[in-house]
Amino acid sequence: MTAPPSVPSWAIDPVGPLHGDVKISGSKNAVSKLMVASLLAEEPCAITNAPRLGDVEITAGMLRSVGAAVQIEGDRVAIDPHGLSDSRIPVSYSGLNRMPILLVGPLLHRIGEAFVPFVGGDRIGPRPVNFHVEALRQFGAEVEITDHGLEAKAVALHGARIRLPWPSVGATETVLLTAALAEGRTVLENAAIEPEVVELALFLQRMGARIELQPDRRLVVEGVHRLTGADQRLGGDRIEAFSYLVAGLATGGSVRITGCAQERLVTAISTLQRMGASFRITDDTITAWADRLKPCAVRISTHPGFMTDWQPPLVVLCTRAHGMSVVHETIFEDRLGYIDALQHMKAEIELFQQCLVGEACQFAETGALHSALIRGVSPLEGAEVEMPDIRAAFGYLIAAAAANSPSVLHGVHHLERGYDHVFDKFSELGLGIRQLHG
Repeated sequence: MTAPPSVPSWAIDPVGPLHGDVKISGSKNAVSKLMVASLLAEEPCAITNAPRLGDVEITAGMLRSVGAAVQIEGDRVAIDPHGLSDSRIPVSYSGLNRMPILLVGPLLHRIGEAFVPFVGGDRIGPRPVNFHVEALRQFGAEVEITDHGLEAKAVALHGARIRLPWPSVGATETVLLTAALAEGRTVLENAAIEPEVVELALFLQRMGARIELQPDRRLVVEGVHRLTGADQRLGGDRIEAFSYLVAGLATGGSVRITGCAQERLVTAISTLQRMGASFRITDDTITAWADRLKPCAVRISTHPGFMTDWQPPLVVLCTRAHGMSVVHETIFEDRLGYIDALQHMKAEIELFQQCLVGEACQFAETGALHSALIRGVSPLEGAEVEMPDIRAAFGYLIAAAAANSPSVLHGVHHLERGYDHVFDKFSELGLGIRQLHG
């Protein structure tokens, strides 16, 4: 995704410890999925506590392109599917985010055919759609991959028994969106159970879908004939919440967050506690601080493990810990591609092909550099860096805030695609941050 010419870069002037309160926005990884699900309804739907993100605007454009009405006012997104009349998402949306593939099931149910362009998103390693395609075929869809995207058609979709080779979040969401109106029963084995997947399932259930979450990552969906409109308030974004807690810890300060339930951060909190962080947790707030950070050894894994989107802030935090830390990425083989910029900022990090923490993962013997050895405390220095993706971008921002000299960050559009009002929130924490135009 290319940055628009008008998007400024940011100059970061580190001021020492960051302190203050941050209100966490609704989940970025859920809002667009609920917007897509609204196409299955026969009445309008509304999503509240929605973040104002580039991804929301992109998804709204896709829905409007096929005839749905989308209205965004403040933190409320309203979708009216009555005007849905087109089955083709324009090729101009190719590569912008991961939503096109999720639109296939709803468009097949509503129109009987679909064309979606190739998906995109962050460049963190291969994110193939083969799990999605195979699932759609098992539902009875005819699917063809063309030079420009995916063509699909179906007279009717029926329930199926599907087992995912890997608990893919996106493929699980495709199955939920397709199974809800498919005739008969769908059983999905080895499903993803991330909070955002459950949030989508709850929204579909409010619309009238019959969905059961059973033991051992199994989802059972009994297809229904129609879905009604529904309203749902998004839960807090657990990635944003963790990232701001880390921003406080990495700079030697303390951040208190509101708007994200403790239950979404259990693994994150326990990991930070092992690193020496202390917490004050109430029904409404979570505050973290530390006198001295200790190193950690973390294996990234699917929920309820330590999530891959928490990894970049964690790696930056490890540069502030006293000793050697190890982080083993098991989800995306190129997730650690952002490390070179941190090394440019004098972070002492070395990458390895071996699986350095826990059992061997899917990248063992592939040659992928997917484990990081981090030496702390690294005397981070400011630098001029280009943000490569959403999550690495926030990691760079934390590193710049913790550095001993100013930095210039380019590629700010990545941050604005994934985080709500991030400039204002860091300013309120006391960071010296300003926009550079031209």
